Amino acid sequence: MSEAKIYSCDVQIRWGDSDRLGHVNNARVVEFMQEARALFLKEQVRAGGGRAGAVVVRKMDAEFLRPITDASGPVRVEVSIVHVGTSSFTMRHVVEDVDGNVCAAGDALLVAFDVRTETSRPLSDVEREVLGRYLPATALA
Repeated sequence: MSEAKIYSCDVQIRWGDSDRLGHVNNARVVEFMQEARALFLKEQVRAGGGRAGAVVVRKMDAEFLRPITDASGPVRVEVSIVHVGTSSFTMRHVVEDVDGNVCAAGDALLVAFDVRTETSRPLSDVEREVLGRYLPATALA
């Protein structure tokens, strides 16, 4: 089995992301995670030959480990998969500053969603295959 992949993208710190002291608001850090998550799903599922279906966040936790300032960016957000179920999956986000320091980390439990019925739906074969590439081999045991 091959090593699990990690998806990463850079997110620019915008003028309105920080307070008067130059510290990025924690809510914005969660938005950085959301931006990386949306890019991951769009790019990776499309590259896998499918179309990303709707997903909703059921639960999310975040730990803020060190301040992010205006000078910390662009930040890099790394995304990996912790667990894949029938209709849900858990995604890990790690936010690093421009110097490679880990500033925040968080997990989001996402549920595949059918927008017509407003209920959960099973993950498609393409979604499951793509997510599996980012799942560590130890999680498959």
